[in-house]
Amino acid sequence: MENAVILQGFEWYLPDDGNHYNKLKEMAKHFAEVGFNAVWLPPFCKATGTNDVGYGIYDLYDLGEFDQKGSVRTKYGTKEELISMIETLHENNIAVYGDIVLNHKAGADEEETFKAIQVDEVDRNKEIGEPHDIKAWTRFTFPGRNGKYSKFIWFFEHFSGVDYDSLNDVKGVFKIVGDGKGWDWGVSNEKGNFDYLMFADIDHNHPDVKEELFNWGYWIIDELNLDGMRFDALKHIGDKFILDFCNHIKAKEDLKEDFYLFGEYWLNDPNTVNGYLYDTKYDLDLFDVGLHYNMVEASKNGDYDIRQIFDNTLVKEHPTIAVTFVDNHDSQPGQALESFVENWFKKIAYGIILLQKDGYPTVFWGDYMGMGEPVNSDGHKDMIENLMYIRREFAYGEQDMYYESDKLIGFVRRGDEKHSKKLAVLISTGDMATLKMFVGKEEAGKIYKEYTGDNSNEIIIDEEGFGEFEVGPGTITCWSEKNE
Repeated sequence: MENAVILQGFEWYLPDDGNHYNKLKEMAKHFAEVGFNAVWLPPFCKATGTNDVGYGIYDLYDLGEFDQKGSVRTKYGTKEELISMIETLHENNIAVYGDIVLNHKAGADEEETFKAIQVDEVDRNKEIGEPHDIKAWTRFTFPGRNGKYSKFIWFFEHFSGVDYDSLNDVKGVFKIVGDGKGWDWGVSNEKGNFDYLMFADIDHNHPDVKEELFNWGYWIIDELNLDGMRFDALKHIGDKFILDFCNHIKAKEDLKEDFYLFGEYWLNDPNTVNGYLYDTKYDLDLFDVGLHYNMVEASKNGDYDIRQIFDNTLVKEHPTIAVTFVDNHDSQPGQALESFVENWFKKIAYGIILLQKDGYPTVFWGDYMGMGEPVNSDGHKDMIENLMYIRREFAYGEQDMYYESDKLIGFVRRGDEKHSKKLAVLISTGDMATLKMFVGKEEAGKIYKEYTGDNSNEIIIDEEGFGEFEVGPGTITCWSEKNE
């Protein structure tokens, strides 16, 4: 879809009031009007409690339907409200992407005793001691659901690791021992092997697990009429399983033609990410973590060379499969991966992802609508919607880049057959500046104005098709032909 934009429809600190689905439903028409083409939903499966954002996942088949973990609803609402919200988004021509959490399970119903061996938390390949009996929460029976949709019961055999032995009251990382057991090697090599992340780590090589997750994949698409899936914690899940799962989804007979698969591989290492893309046959798009970290550095380091903003990024190396973002629920203040772009740079950052030619941009709810307790920050709704307007009106066609200096870059979007107007964008991380850029000889004599409201001057394009475009200190300006 041309110039599509994803809204990440949640942030970490939303209120635990069960009303978020209703809020998204109420805002659906507005989302469509300002140019969002898709909403990435928060994890909708029952988690450890209503105060859980959804990544402490308990039951894949409970979408807010059963009395489990202290409530029927999830943090965001009931299954009925979820389906009603999705229907309203679809009525407004907005696609719906589900957040798929397949790495682990949390909040088991019973403990089990089994053999495991403790490993070094820094080097998971280093075993500590010998295999011994431990007791852990690994049996999931889902009594509140009572076998509806799936009768599958999870046992310790279906997991590869846990982080607590209640038999000996020891916290750590424990690798479950048994035939065919061991860490998956198709994962990140951080900590030696980063298969284990948290809770009870799912063994994706177990044939019964694979069958159950494949069945659930088809069920969830049909149950919610999804348009795509966003995979969580990819670097902790074996690449072979992900490849098989994606192929399984794509083989679904009635799958929507443009069903979208993308995911989070949180690593700022282009070589490793390129290897992962190769191993998964480029079957799913990835978030551009490298670009995010470049933006963080640019916003915090006064000596940053803005000409390097696209170095070691996915959008530069693999532009057609890059999902660009400024921040998200993991990078926001107070989270384990906290790496938040400073406020002064937000407009520049969103200008980069929304107005550049490449990448599928994602707007973070926390940046758009603000963040709740304990952060308590206002969003940048007006600024983001202004840039989305400029994207819809002017950001089309090929692009010419101008890397003028360590504090000044610009680019020109040339337009296309359906959109004749040009767009000149100028970014300064230093002082006020002017940059001469070419917009086309056919533009000679036209008057250009600045569309973010940062500059009230007008520019006349010279007879050769160049304009002397202006930008204030530490901001971005967007110039195009003045409307009559």
